[in-house]
Amino acid sequence: MQRIRLRYTKRGRLRFTSHRDFQRAFERALRRAEVPMAYSAGFTPHPKVSYANAAPTGTGSEAEYLEIALTAPRDPEQLRALLDESLPTGLDITEAVEARTSGLADRLTASVWELRLDGVPPEEARRAADAFNAAEAVEVQRLAKNGVRTFDARSAVASLEVHDLTETHSSQADRPTDQPCAILRLVVRHVTPAVRPDDVLSGLRAVADLAPPVPAAVTRLAQGLFDEETGTVTDPLAPDREAVEAPAEPTAAATAPA
Repeated sequence: MQRIRLRYTKRGRLRFTSHRDFQRAFERALRRAEVPMAYSAGFTPHPKVSYANAAPTGTGSEAEYLEIALTAPRDPEQLRALLDESLPTGLDITEAVEARTSGLADRLTASVWELRLDGVPPEEARRAADAFNAAEAVEVQRLAKNGVRTFDARSAVASLEVHDLTETHSSQADRPTDQPCAILRLVVRHVTPAVRPDDVLSGLRAVADLAPPVPAAVTRLAQGLFDEETGTVTDPLAPDREAVEAPAEPTAAATAPA
């Protein structure tokens, strides 16, 4: 059985696609591309697809991951192209590698987010970010299934910075040009309870009274292992890619003297 790991995006209007909607679209794409999927056992077999840490509905993403199991080998790049053609524009398969290592989900320990705050001057956002970073704890509330839950949003945030408009991921066409706009770049560790970008916005409101006039446009730029030394998030597919590119070890027979 071959396992393939895929990176995909949620762009533009497709950011409002729920995870369930994406699952249905992806399974249709598997059928259209005639992918030789492995299926689960039982009365209702379903394709063996493992989704990892999907972004919330309404947020864009450049770094969503999943893994599929095949009953017959396929070239990862050809498979990527076929699936990408079978999905709507905005749900784009950007990378495919053969799984040569274990624990993809274990390598998703942090995310990099971009928050675009239309109508917020950069200096105001910078003041709020400084107050948030200086706080030892920032308590926020979220409505959960069992009622309102209070938790610390500060401890999960590895970095929070204000970036220049020229450094933003989103295009100029996506932004009104007649009003100020602040760009926040956020690195968040994946902890329990999960701290989401909207929780950080609630924290900014709590510590600095920052209240954007319109909802923030949120995009996940990356997710992977968090490097404590550099403060960066590493590519979770790199170990699989390196395992494929590494030269094979010579066998004992090949190295034995004639």
